[in-house]
Amino acid sequence: MPLLTPLTPGTQHIARVLLGLLLLAAGIYTLSGFLHALAWAGILAIATWPLFDRAERRFGTGHALLPLVFTLGAVLIVVVPLGLVAIQVGQEARVGLKFVADARSSGVAVPEWLPTLPFFAAQATAWWDANLTHPEDARRFLSSVDRASLVGLSRGLGGAVAHQAVIVAFTLVTLFFLFTSGRPLAAKALMVTEQVFGSGGVRVTRQIIASIHGTVDGMVLVGLGVGALLGVGYWIVGVPHPVVLGVMSAGAALIPLGAPIVLAIAAGILLVQGHSLAAGLLFGVGMAIIFVADHAVRPALIGGATKLPFLWVLLGILGGVESFGLLGLFLGPAIMAALILLWREWTENATPVTQP
Repeated sequence: MPLLTPLTPGTQHIARVLLGLLLLAAGIYTLSGFLHALAWAGILAIATWPLFDRAERRFGTGHALLPLVFTLGAVLIVVVPLGLVAIQVGQEARVGLKFVADARSSGVAVPEWLPTLPFFAAQATAWWDANLTHPEDARRFLSSVDRASLVGLSRGLGGAVAHQAVIVAFTLVTLFFLFTSGRPLAAKALMVTEQVFGSGGVRVTRQIIASIHGTVDGMVLVGLGVGALLGVGYWIVGVPHPVVLGVMSAGAALIPLGAPIVLAIAAGILLVQGHSLAAGLLFGVGMAIIFVADHAVRPALIGGATKLPFLWVLLGILGGVESFGLLGLFLGPAIMAALILLWREWTENATPVTQP
């Protein structure tokens, strides 16, 4: 006589579903520290897959050279600009430390450009004279900046950089795996989606992928274009470090209203150097470039792919950045596009309610 009564087929199905959900939750918990890396690898693979597919058709498949080339290309596009910015930040940090040391030992005289500011020149000059001109005042003002705190800050920053380096390395390894095995993996994922959610789930999945493509074209490519144009403008008018400021402008252009901040900083540098005409010209032309990119190019690229009004795209980007950080630039519009697609399907297939 069996110890346990066999379960009915319906009960077995429920048990399998519960077991699958339990294992899924355990897997998410196990990989919780690497979910951002997995998400970034998936987004990079989806964004570059059309180019990778054309390259495979041109050069053939069955070897690891092409995935390796595309993975190294992602390194050049993502890691190298971040490295340039990090090097420049380190150089500016050394300049700041030297400024603090000079201020403590002998004070720092009021810069020549400070009284020429168009706004608050008198207040800024008086504040500088009261806090940084004389060594005693400077030491009192800078008392919170001591070597111990700087050492602690550098150690914490070093630990954060090491952790992010591990995440980036894991992202690149995952990206290489997706390039080598992405096609059968995507086919199986669509098959499972159709079995579980039906044809509607497949449509939602394809819409999410199209939304990521549109967001990459509208945010990343347009942002890179804006950064390149602004970088050329910085170089023409003589702003210090035009390459670094161009990279910062491209990164800031990924977020709505981000690029004008870097542009204003660059124009402010020219203004304090006494080049008011060049500062005004740079700011005016730069804002025109940003306006065309934000109000003409991006709505056409993102809205056409996501099938969303640009207002919902903008809300998805801002809400995604607030909730998921930089990853939300791509997840936010994709989530909004999936929700709007479900809403349209439900409302189109629903039976109208007769008003009394």
